Amino acid sequence: MRRDTATSSRKRDHLEICYEQPVEAGDAGFGDVRLVHNAIPECDMDAIDLKTRFLDAKLDSPLFIAAMTGGHPDTLEVNRRLARAAERYNLGMGVGSQRAALENPELEGSFTVVREEAPHAFLCANLGIIQLRDHGIEWAERAVEMIDAQAIAIHVNLLQEAIQPEGDHSAVGCLEALRGLCEEFSRPVIVKETGSGISAETARKIFGAGAKAIDIGGYGGTSWAKIERLRATAPELAELGEAFLSWGIPTVVSLCEVRRAGGPTIATGGLRSGIDIAKSLALGADLGGMALPLLKPAMESEEALSATIEGIHRHLRVAMFLTGSLTVADLRHTRTYITGLTRQMIESNDKTKDPARRLHGY
Repeated sequence: MRRDTATSSRKRDHLEICYEQPVEAGDAGFGDVRLVHNAIPECDMDAIDLKTRFLDAKLDSPLFIAAMTGGHPDTLEVNRRLARAAERYNLGMGVGSQRAALENPELEGSFTVVREEAPHAFLCANLGIIQLRDHGIEWAERAVEMIDAQAIAIHVNLLQEAIQPEGDHSAVGCLEALRGLCEEFSRPVIVKETGSGISAETARKIFGAGAKAIDIGGYGGTSWAKIERLRATAPELAELGEAFLSWGIPTVVSLCEVRRAGGPTIATGGLRSGIDIAKSLALGADLGGMALPLLKPAMESEEALSATIEGIHRHLRVAMFLTGSLTVADLRHTRTYITGLTRQMIESNDKTKDPARRLHGY
């Protein structure tokens, strides 16, 4: 099978598995986080404003449509519906890896449809760090041009690469490739994990290389180890996927670590409600990204997707009301309590007890 054909086929496999089978693993940590209740909030819930800014983009909500799909004809309608939602609600949106379309321009339609349906939305292109290293800035430029994106996400998915039969097993030279892109590229660069989280040490390297934002992609949501285990035909790869189901930094822990490095942050990985978005913002995130909770309704209908987004916004507004947060900026100053294993993991590396992390309830 040609490499471009294999990449496209893999995209279809991933979409079908995510829709039809349980693909989540672990605990992102949101159950260990509580927002401090304000019994007398002194604000009107109907006046709450969800508007926010990210990388100079004005958005009507901190909900980010996280990267999901593209690269196969069967993914076009899903991306069309997601893009229409991004335009309707003025949300930021990322597309899935554009590698398949960069290898085979005949597949570009599954990505170009996003800008066609969302002419005013903040869109993020998507390229793997391995492909950036191997093909250089030209591929990044083509990815951005394909959807007229305002930013590019460089995704790191080395756990998935290590398990999948088609995976790339060398990460040598990736940080230098990232640095070169950030120095020369005209659009903001976001570094995105895909489910294993980002540590404070790695975040400092990423920002030091010049990236403008980090999408933490923490452990506790969609598991690529689980997806690749389901795809595996070789017993040894299926066993490898099973062995690494619990690998990664839980989303809340990763968020607290990345925020110590400074810089804009998107919290993704196991967010399943507007309450989880509220908790993420209170812990320092700029946006809360969701993929799987939006993918399934997007595969059903535009109406189902709209109903899901509006439900997320209802949860977020009530959480803001009950914390006395009239704006997203107010929510970022809300106190939190963190308990359980999440607290233990954060404290195990918190030698300085940095008060900026706002881990109240110690």
